[in-house]
Amino acid sequence: MNSKRFLVTGCAGFIGSRLTTQLIKLGAEVLGVDSFSDYYDARLKEQNLKNILDTNGSFEFMRCDINSSSFVIPNDIDGIFHLAAQAGVRASWGSEFTNYVNQNIVSTQKIFENSGRGIPIVYASSSSVYGDSVNFPVTEGDPLHPISPYGVTKLTCEALSFAYSKFHQAKIVGLRYFTVYGPGQRPDMAFTKICRALLTGDEFVVFGTGEQIRDFTFVSDAVDATISLMLEGETGAYNIGGGNQVSLNTALKAFEDVSGRKLNLRYVETTKGDVLRTGASTEKIREATGWNPRVEFQDGIKSHWAWAKENSELLISQINFK
Repeated sequence: MNSKRFLVTGCAGFIGSRLTTQLIKLGAEVLGVDSFSDYYDARLKEQNLKNILDTNGSFEFMRCDINSSSFVIPNDIDGIFHLAAQAGVRASWGSEFTNYVNQNIVSTQKIFENSGRGIPIVYASSSSVYGDSVNFPVTEGDPLHPISPYGVTKLTCEALSFAYSKFHQAKIVGLRYFTVYGPGQRPDMAFTKICRALLTGDEFVVFGTGEQIRDFTFVSDAVDATISLMLEGETGAYNIGGGNQVSLNTALKAFEDVSGRKLNLRYVETTKGDVLRTGASTEKIREATGWNPRVEFQDGIKSHWAWAKENSELLISQINFK
């Protein structure tokens, strides 16, 4: 990837920061953009950015909102990785939806406008576009029926990508990520919340029975898939799943085992927008790029817990999210 220059939006976020670091290690030049939104404590993003800056390579950072007039994509960009978005299923209901529209739909449309310049684009969609599927593993051709406003915004982005790719005959690739975890995971996501509960002894709230199943994908596997689709993928949507389809209760037990600690659990009613099960067929990306997930679930849990212990002070006392 030497001599390639990429734009990464959301470069200080969970997946974006790991993607940026990997691109630099592969010899690419990276222009990173992040607005440092207040969805959670900015210090975690600051730490991610520091780790990028410590990587030996070419990196330029721009702090701004994609929707601002000051954001302009330079002419020398060879490809765009668009990972900036407003995350969170539960927070997307009610008055917050306007923010999701602006940060997920409007900003993505602005990025897609650049497809007319011949710049290939790889952007983050989500497994939430499927809603409560009835077929497993779910394939890219299965029905799309999101059951949360967040999922609706991601599906809207996919519709926009189809329109822009058709109009400009451009390469625009959507990444349907399935529950990415690992070091640096956002504090509003389940595994980091589990780690925090293990560190503090505070209760961990389980929504529903805990038997809901997720296809857990380790972050390095998600990053490798993302890069492979920029290099070899064709226009369209691809499932990015780790092949680790386990229940939340199984994951809770795995964290207890690796930490040697007992969780203080409280079970409550499920919340609107949460699906019962996810599970990805990754045949399409495998055929297109040869990608396969490599990190086993237990190894990923160990890595996630090790990161949480190393950053325990930050996780316990500093990180807040909406």
